[in-house]
Amino acid sequence: MREKLFLLTFFRTTLLPILIVALFGLALFAVSARIWLPGDMLEPASMS
Repeated sequence: MREKLFLLTFFRTTLLPILIVALFGLALFAVSARIWLPGDMLEPASMS
């Protein structure tokens, strides 16, 4: 039982914050990647 509690505490205090920061960094990278795209790729796709 003590091992389960330790694993849960380790997950909540160490892995979860790392996961949240990594997810935020990935989202920030995906949004800022548009800066390096060519100009014609920034526009919406044409319907025709």
